[in-house]
Amino acid sequence: MDPQTSAIKIWLMALRPKTLTASVGPIMIATAMAFGDDKGDGLIAFICLLTALLLQIGTNIANDYFDFKKGSDREDRIGPTRVTQAGLLPPSTIRMAFIISFVLAAIGWLFLINHAGWVMAVLAVTSILSGIYYTAGSKALGYMGLGDVFVFIFFGPVAVAGTYYAQALEINLSVLIAGIAPGLISVAILTVNNLRDVESDRQSNKKTLVVRFGVKFAQFEYLSALLVAAFIPIGLYLITNQHPATLIASIISLIAIPMIYEVMTKTGEILNQTLAKTGQLLLIYSILFSVAWLWD
Repeated sequence: MDPQTSAIKIWLMALRPKTLTASVGPIMIATAMAFGDDKGDGLIAFICLLTALLLQIGTNIANDYFDFKKGSDREDRIGPTRVTQAGLLPPSTIRMAFIISFVLAAIGWLFLINHAGWVMAVLAVTSILSGIYYTAGSKALGYMGLGDVFVFIFFGPVAVAGTYYAQALEINLSVLIAGIAPGLISVAILTVNNLRDVESDRQSNKKTLVVRFGVKFAQFEYLSALLVAAFIPIGLYLITNQHPATLIASIISLIAIPMIYEVMTKTGEILNQTLAKTGQLLLIYSILFSVAWLWD
């Protein structure tokens, strides 16, 4: 393996590309809804996508750095390799990488603020601070069991409503309801991650909901998050009596059956595959919902 290829693979480990569907999905849904209402803006949608990706990449890299500084990434870790803990990149490089990611995200936010006003400014500040303090500080969100709440809010209703507002300069009930589904599927992704790492998190005093309430709770959380997400298109249609084609997105309840089985019966390294497949499920849902919304 040549050094250049090795470096690329190391940075891909740090970026965790399999989780980035959590950013892509809600932007896709919001943009489809905006264009469906004849209020879409392709350039603004693209800036929203880049900003969201930079925020998540910055958060992922910051997690790598701060978990290492706190000693949470142990040598017996069964999840994907953390580049700082593994000695693949020095902490100073990782720190600079997440700072650059957040600075670039802030530049994207400046364009959105100029276009859509103070609402974007509020979202910018809260998003960047939440991304940093997900693992930074003595009261880190991820260490207090608040990670699930953070993920649901910022990868669900906030991402969808914020992206729609940035294009349409208004908001409606359908957009807020639609944002629930990607938020819940993102929670399911996090739940698999925390279920896989429950023993190492417990030893590191990282009090995720799985550590606090146990494996059975995590299994119920995963199952309920996916089932409720699958119900959102049905509920949205019942409320609005519009866009019946979006009901096709509820098929994720069937696609998810093998993943639910794995969460209910498996532990350890195999859950890495379940996590990746849950990320793919979010992308499938987002594509089905978006195409169906525009089709109607």
